[in-house]
Amino acid sequence: MAKFKDYFKREGKYGLTAFLIPFLTMFFVYLSIGIYWGSDRSVLASDAFSQFSNFHASFNNVLHGKESILYTWNASLGLNYWSLISYYLGGIFTPLVFFFNNQNIPDALYLLTLIKVGCAGLAFWYYGKETYKIAPWSIVTLSVSYSLMSFITAHSELIMWLDVFVYLPLVILGINRVLEKGQSKLLFASYLLLFISNFYFGFMVGVFTVAYFFVRLLIEPKAYTKRIIPYFVTSFLAGISSMIMILPAVMDLSTNGETLSEMTKFKTEATAFWDIVMKNMIGVFDTTKYGSIPFIYVGLLPLIFCLFYFVTKKITLREKLAYGSLFAFLIASFYIEPLNLFWHGFHAPNMFLFRFSFLFSFLVVMLAGYGWESFTKQDRGHFVSICLVLPIVFVIAALTSPKSSYDYVTPVNLLITILFILLYLTAIIFFQLKKISPKRLAFLLLIMVTGEAFLNTSYMLNGILDDWNYASRSLYSEPYPSYKKLVDQADKDNKEDFYRLESLAPISSNDSFNYGYSGVSMFSSIRNRHSSNFLNDLGFRSRGTSLNIRYQNNTLFMDSLLGIKHNISDQMVNKYGFTSTSKSGKYQLYTNEYAMPLGILTDDDLYKMKLPKNDNLGAQTALVNQLSHLEEDYFSFKKPTVVDTNNTDIIKKTNNHVLYKEQKPNVAKSITYDIFVPAGNQAYLSLFPSNFSQLESSTATVLSQGTSYKSQINITGQYYNLGYFEKDTTLRFTLELYGTKEVELIDPPVVLMDTNKYQSAMKEIQQKGVDFNVDKRKASAKISTPEDSVLMTTIPYDKGWTVKIDGKKVPTKSLEKAFLTFDVPKGDHTITLSFLPPGFVIGVSLFFIGLLVYGCYYYFSTRKKENMVSIPED
Repeated sequence: MAKFKDYFKREGKYGLTAFLIPFLTMFFVYLSIGIYWGSDRSVLASDAFSQFSNFHASFNNVLHGKESILYTWNASLGLNYWSLISYYLGGIFTPLVFFFNNQNIPDALYLLTLIKVGCAGLAFWYYGKETYKIAPWSIVTLSVSYSLMSFITAHSELIMWLDVFVYLPLVILGINRVLEKGQSKLLFASYLLLFISNFYFGFMVGVFTVAYFFVRLLIEPKAYTKRIIPYFVTSFLAGISSMIMILPAVMDLSTNGETLSEMTKFKTEATAFWDIVMKNMIGVFDTTKYGSIPFIYVGLLPLIFCLFYFVTKKITLREKLAYGSLFAFLIASFYIEPLNLFWHGFHAPNMFLFRFSFLFSFLVVMLAGYGWESFTKQDRGHFVSICLVLPIVFVIAALTSPKSSYDYVTPVNLLITILFILLYLTAIIFFQLKKISPKRLAFLLLIMVTGEAFLNTSYMLNGILDDWNYASRSLYSEPYPSYKKLVDQADKDNKEDFYRLESLAPISSNDSFNYGYSGVSMFSSIRNRHSSNFLNDLGFRSRGTSLNIRYQNNTLFMDSLLGIKHNISDQMVNKYGFTSTSKSGKYQLYTNEYAMPLGILTDDDLYKMKLPKNDNLGAQTALVNQLSHLEEDYFSFKKPTVVDTNNTDIIKKTNNHVLYKEQKPNVAKSITYDIFVPAGNQAYLSLFPSNFSQLESSTATVLSQGTSYKSQINITGQYYNLGYFEKDTTLRFTLELYGTKEVELIDPPVVLMDTNKYQSAMKEIQQKGVDFNVDKRKASAKISTPEDSVLMTTIPYDKGWTVKIDGKKVPTKSLEKAFLTFDVPKGDHTITLSFLPPGFVIGVSLFFIGLLVYGCYYYFSTRKKENMVSIPED
C-alpha cells in the first residue's frame, strides 16, 4: 500500500491529467451543444438511438436477472444473445448500466462515453510513460492527442468501438515488454480483454500488432529473434482464452446465413489523391455515412514530430523503412478495395467506412513520441523546415484539389491549421533560443494541444449533430412509463404462457430489447439471416443482408401465425379480431383473439410444402392451408379509383407501373381514392416500389377511417392497413408520399382478405396449438397427440437448440432453415427445449485451458529467468 501511495504521489498527477483532459474536453464540447447529465438532447445519435441504447437496456435486464445471458426471446422472435454481446456489449465498462434504470439509459451511455475516452488517454499515458524518455507533461500531451483523435470523436456515438482505444496502447506496450524484458503478463491480459470486448476490432488490432511485432523484429533481429516464441505463445494463449466469446460468435455468424462480401472493384469509392493531407487538417468532417474518406487526424504536433522522426538523422534508416512500410500498407488499404475489405474481415461495412483508420492515427502519435525523444535544441533546422513545408502542402492541396471532392474543407479549416502550426513553431523557437525552459515548453505545448483538440472535437461532434442529429431524450424516455405499463399488463394477462407483442407506434426498431417483449422488428448486425429471409418471403420487409426486419404493414395471417397476441398503438387498431384491453397515457393495448401459441402440430407434409417465390400472399396462403388442412383462397384484388390529388402528377408507365411526381418541393404528394369493400373483409393498400434504392428517404402515410399510420416505404412491408369492414362500405382513403421528388410504384391495388375464411383457418390451427412456458433459455410444454406428428415452432432455427421428449434427446429439423421443428410420436409427452450457443462449452473450456496453460508457462518461464539470474558469473 505504501508503494502504491508513493507511486501515485510521484506519477498520479500525470495519469489523472491524462484521464481528465479528454474526459472534460468531451464534457464541455457536449455541453456546448446542449448535452449534459439529464439534458433534453441526448448522446443518442445514429445507431446509438435504435441499437446501443436498447441493447444496453437489455443487458441491464440481464444483470438484474430478468433475462438469460445466453439467449433472448426479445429479438426478432429469438436470438443468440451471447453472440450479440460479443459485438455490441462486451468489455469491462458495460456492467455499469446495472446502476441505471432503462428509462435513463441515455445518461448511462453519456457517462460511459466520457469514461471510455478518458481511459483511452490514461492507457496511452501509461504506455508513453513506460516507452518514451521525454518530459512527463509531454507524455500527457501525446495521450490527449491520442484519446481525442478524429476517429474517436467522429465516431463517439458508437460506444462499443471505444473500448479498443483503451487496449491498443496496452497491447503495444505488452509487445515491447516481451521484446525488451521477456515479460508477458501485460500482453496476455490486454490481448484477452481486447478480444473479449469486441472480436471485430480485436481482429483489426490483432493484424496490426502482429505486423508491429515483425517491424520491431526487422529493426533488431539479433536481439529479438529469441522473443518470437514467447510472443506467439502468449498471443496464442490469449486468443485461446478469448474463444469464450469469439468461437460462439463466429459459429453463430457462419451457421445463420452470414456471408462475405464480393470483391467487385480495385479502388475504393470516394477516395482521392489529397485525402491524407485534407484529413490531417483541424476540424475536417465529411460524413460517417456513405462516401466518406478515412478519419486520420490525431493532432498537428504529433504529425510534426512523426515527420521529424523520418527526417532526423538520429533514427536509423532501417527503423524508418520498417515503420514506413507499415504506413505504406495502411495508406494502400485506404485506396485498394481488396486490402480495405481484408481489414474489415472481408465484410464490407454499412456506413462508418474505413474502420481501421484509427491504426494510422495511432502509428502517427506513437512515432511522434520517438521523434520527440530525439528532438533537441540543435534540431531547429529540421523542425522549422517541417513547420514551414506543412502549411505549403496544405495550401497546395486546398488550391489544386477539385472542389467537388473536398467541398467540406473550408478556408477556416485551412487557416486555423496553419495558425496552430505557427504557434507550435513559435513555442519551439522560443525554447531553442532559451527564452523558456524545457519544463515550461512541455506545459505550454500541453495547453496548446488541448486547445487544438478541444476545437477539433467541437467540429467532430457538431459534424455528428449535422450528419445524424443527437436525438431528444424525450423521444426515448417520455413514452417509457406508458409503454412499460402496457407490456407489464400483457405479461400479467398471459401469466405463464408465451406470447408475442408488437408496436404500431414504435419508438425505435429495437424496442423489444428495452421493454422486454418478443416481437418481429430488429435492426442489428448480429441476426439470424435465415429466419429474417423467410419472414421477408412471408411479407415482413427484410431485404438484402437482413440487417433490418420490420413488423409494420403485413397481414392478419402473420400476426396470428407468429403469435402476435398484442399490439400497442397510439391510434385505433382497426384489425379483425383485435380488441382494446388496456390503456396507459396515449397508448392502448390491443389483444388478438386468433394469436397462435409457440408451437403448432402438423404432419410431415410441412417439409414437402413449396412456397411461391416473390409472392408473399401466396406464401402465406400455402403455409396457412398446410397447417389448417384447408384449400382456400383468402385474398382478392381491386383497383381503387383516384378521386383527388394534391401536389401530384400521376404518370402511367409500362409494366403496370405508376410514377408520382411532386409539383412543389418539400410538400407531400397526396392522392385520395375510393374503393368499395364488401362486408367481412380486411382491406390493405399494397405499395410496392419498382426500385428500392431510390426510396431510402421516402415515406408513405395512409389515412383511413380516422387513423394515420406512417412508415418508410423501402423498410416496412407493403400492406398498409385500411381497416376491417363488417358491412358493405365505400371507403375513401388518402395516400401521402413524402421525402423524394418522385416515387415509382406498381400501380397500387387494394387487397381484400376474407375474414370468414381467415377465422375458419385460424380456429382449425388453434386446435393444434401447443402452449409453451418460456423461462430464459428454456421452454417446456405438455402435449397429447393421437398420431405421429411434426411440431412446428416459430422459434428461429439454430443449431444451439436441444429438444428432449420425456427426457430423451430427439433430432431437430428446420422449416426453410428458418423455424425450429421436430417429430413428436403419438401419445402424451413432456417436451423441453434448451438453448446453448454452439461452441459455448468448447469456448468456456478453452478459456480455462488458456488461463491454466498461460499460468504454467508464466510460472516456469519466470522461474527459469530467476535461476539464470542466480547463477554466479565466473
